[in-house]
Amino acid sequence: MQVQHQIGADIMFAFDELTTLQNSRGYQEESLERTRLWALRCIDEHFRLTTERVGKPYQALFGVIQGAQYEDLRRKACRDLGAMDFDGYGIGGALEKENLGTIVRWCNEELPENKPRHLLGISEPDDIFTAIENGADTFDCVSPTRVARNSAFYTPAGRFNLSGAKYKRDFGPLQDGCDCYACANYSRAYIHHLFKAKEMLSATLISIHNERFVVKMVDDTRLAIEAGTFFEFKAETLAQYYR
Repeated sequence: MQVQHQIGADIMFAFDELTTLQNSRGYQEESLERTRLWALRCIDEHFRLTTERVGKPYQALFGVIQGAQYEDLRRKACRDLGAMDFDGYGIGGALEKENLGTIVRWCNEELPENKPRHLLGISEPDDIFTAIENGADTFDCVSPTRVARNSAFYTPAGRFNLSGAKYKRDFGPLQDGCDCYACANYSRAYIHHLFKAKEMLSATLISIHNERFVVKMVDDTRLAIEAGTFFEFKAETLAQYYR
């Protein structure tokens, strides 16, 4: 808590234990209780530090929901932390892709409806749509920048690898019509050259683009929800991305 307060994070997370799918049921239960007790300590410390930092912008504190793929443990974690004075909740932990929507639904059936629900470690389009359908409000993930370090860039037609020789003389932007800084100022050929020359600027530029791609997709999803066309937008977007 002290480190997060000193950094000045707008949203902080309580300390939790991230288990794996290989951990036993018994260990998952022990871990969940450990995370619950840590959550209480984090709230107390957050309150103390907030009281001391008079005049500073308020920093929100989210609790983290664990429980792996056990429905009863997930629901218990949500009830336990949902009764605490958190500003929001992060749904995290070990889960398999095919169970993502189900686990998010379990959690959101238990968590307070008036507080935001954040899904940790999600950025692929199909996962984002699945999470939204089941009640997640916000997301975060290192994937857009991690894959950028290996020259992968996102487009509506899918993800491509800029290290390929075909991009050596491709003077178009990473994505036609994209309004990000990288697309507005640099070509695929130049970023390809940077990557081959092992210049870190290549990863920076692709990261800028990938982050913009994900943010715009979420912005467009919000507009589709407001317009009542979410499912049509989802189907069209995924059909194009995964064709």
